[in-house]
Amino acid sequence: MRIRPATAAAFLATVLSASVIPAAAHAADRSAPSDATFSNVVVNGGKDIVLGLTTKKTVTITWTVTEPDGLAASWAYLWHGPNTDDQDGRLPLAAPAGTCTVSPTDRTTHNCKVSFVVDAAAAFDHNGLAGTWKVLGEAQDVNDDWTAVDVAGTAQIKRYAKITVNAAPEPVKAGKTITVTGKLSRANWETGTYTGYEGRSVKLQFRKKGSTTYTTLKTITSGGSGALKTTTKATKDGYFRFVFAGSTTTGPATATGDFVDVR
Repeated sequence: MRIRPATAAAFLATVLSASVIPAAAHAADRSAPSDATFSNVVVNGGKDIVLGLTTKKTVTITWTVTEPDGLAASWAYLWHGPNTDDQDGRLPLAAPAGTCTVSPTDRTTHNCKVSFVVDAAAAFDHNGLAGTWKVLGEAQDVNDDWTAVDVAGTAQIKRYAKITVNAAPEPVKAGKTITVTGKLSRANWETGTYTGYEGRSVKLQFRKKGSTTYTTLKTITSGGSGALKTTTKATKDGYFRFVFAGSTTTGPATATGDFVDVR
């Protein structure tokens, strides 16, 4: 549900900043919308928000509001669901503090910022919350007219992934077969555990001893319960690892290289 501030902030006609006022009451009469427009909306510096089971992460939303009549206040938050009246997720859960600052070259333009802590354990109780979230932006001008934009921007919130690797046998003779196994799993917000991620493309990479560069040997698909298994030939001493690039709902993961001594 859309909300508007209970009280207005100090007018920007007399000060250089206005408070970012969080939602505190149900929306009132909207018969007189302001002329405010939103632009340059960026969440988390443009990076995905990747959350494990107990992740606590500070997230920042920045945006620009242009208000010809003068800005009294502006606020923004993240929401998830079919529409703002039927949200199944909202961030932040509590009111954030923030500021809007007048542009030194154009007093109708205001650069705003708000930061808040996302607590995965408290805010995420089902896996359907992974994916695209929207930014709701609102602004109130000095005449108490206001504008609401349901989708002023978007952000990607993803489940944290883990990946393991084991190459065997160790040591091994040159030219012999090495079996590389592992597991791809991701945070399950419903069970509070990490569960296997099946049917995903994963790269097997190798870095020879003394080098800093990994080379992709092949791409495989994670099996039941996220199991990974493949074979390759032993050629020289070095490190094997699995790499998962991520998906629309899950963050990337890279295993720590497992060293094999080739004799």
